[in-house]
Amino acid sequence: MIKRIEKTKIMHRVVVNNGTAYLGGIIADDVSVGMGGQVTQICGKLDQVLALAGSDKTKLLSAQLFITNMGLKDEMNDAWLSWLDGNDLPARATIGVADLGKPEILIEVVVTAAV
Repeated sequence: MIKRIEKTKIMHRVVVNNGTAYLGGIIADDVSVGMGGQVTQICGKLDQVLALAGSDKTKLLSAQLFITNMGLKDEMNDAWLSWLDGNDLPARATIGVADLGKPEILIEVVVTAAV
């Protein structure tokens, strides 16, 4: 059975099917901060949304990180690895994009996790 969680105007924040949670793109609430701050906020939101789906960061299967400035990749990696404690790392792709809707948005993260 497909379970849809946290509906917005245009999507559900997470959809669960056959033991897998698919999370929609997540951005920081306060985009006035730099890359590290945005990643830290996103990771906090991921913890919350994964919990709604009955999962957590140790069950991440894959992650796609869309960033607008590849020059900030090291800062992004530092915050990402700090959240994951270097353990249970998912398969991951970092994709450089020109625009995420507003110039202040530096990163959007999409993950898939086991439940």
